[in-house]
Amino acid sequence: MEQATEAPLKKTPLNARHRASGAKMVPFGGWDMPVEYSGIVAEHMAVRTRAGLFDVSHMGQIEIAGNDALAAVQRISSNDASKLAVGQAQYSGLLTEQGTFIDDLLVYRLAPAHFLLVVNASHIPKDYAWIAEQIKPAGDAVAVDASSRYALLALQGPAALDVLQPLTGVELAGMKYYWFANGEVASVRATISRTGYTGEDGFEIFVPPQSADRVWQAILESGKAADVIPAGLGARDTLRLEAAMRLHGNDIDETTTALEADLSWIVGWKKDDFIGAAALREQKANGVTRKIAGFEVLDRGIARQGYDAYVGDAKVGVVTSGTQTPFLKKAIGMAYLPAEHTAAGTEFDVDIRGRRTRARVVPMPFYKRPK
Repeated sequence: MEQATEAPLKKTPLNARHRASGAKMVPFGGWDMPVEYSGIVAEHMAVRTRAGLFDVSHMGQIEIAGNDALAAVQRISSNDASKLAVGQAQYSGLLTEQGTFIDDLLVYRLAPAHFLLVVNASHIPKDYAWIAEQIKPAGDAVAVDASSRYALLALQGPAALDVLQPLTGVELAGMKYYWFANGEVASVRATISRTGYTGEDGFEIFVPPQSADRVWQAILESGKAADVIPAGLGARDTLRLEAAMRLHGNDIDETTTALEADLSWIVGWKKDDFIGAAALREQKANGVTRKIAGFEVLDRGIARQGYDAYVGDAKVGVVTSGTQTPFLKKAIGMAYLPAEHTAAGTEFDVDIRGRRTRARVVPMPFYKRPK
């Protein structure tokens, strides 16, 4: 009998740079990725107060083009892509017929009949196969897994604009949130998007893989005066949790619908039919029995993913994300609870290693950046 061997971890174009910079590397979604450089707390605080630079080149890019590209995207994506102008992006979901999440994604409109979908790293082959099959009824549209054509860097934090502007001719100050433009960064052709996953202002920069290291170093050099530092997946997770951004595999998956995840705003309710539409419309009419809620821990302890939630002696849900946040300096999390227990101020218990610990539902997001 042959011994099973695990597939080797994939590496981003910046892998050697991370290792040379002393990053702590971990497997993540089939990739060898930096979890931290100088420490999660230091990197988290840098993004909240200055800026941090992330390598997110493990994310997948799928392009859809053809005369019926819009119809194809409308069929597979929960949000309404017809509202997108060229140069605009939106957050959306790839849903099952039951309205649950295959994945979440960003949809960029590159041209009237050309779209770029950015999907999660561990789902690239599955997402691509599903998309390619599901767009067939749309007509003249083809999907291409273009992930190998892109490296993706994320510069996030209040200093991001001032750090990036000297490196590009693209006028960044006038770029609205969730819009993008083509140009150059450090003399490398790039697409600059005013997006991110941290709750801060910032930019995500698509560049050719062979030029990623050059752009990475140029951004850090430009950011020296502002003390911009490289940041890893650990800080990215604590930052997105403070901003109450859902993480696929934790807060959303194929067991949770868009309405249960409190993401009705990414559903194009006025669209014609799309995958998952019937189930979501029925759920909207009848109401959900459970819903995600944000909470703070009132006693000592940190509520981690997978910990059970109780009302009285009854187990009523489970924590999907939880941590002690560096900036807010409190233990927060998200959990699916019965809908009647999700109003702000409602208290419940979390079982933290066999000890019942009090928690209180609070509005999300936990953190909002100053305007």
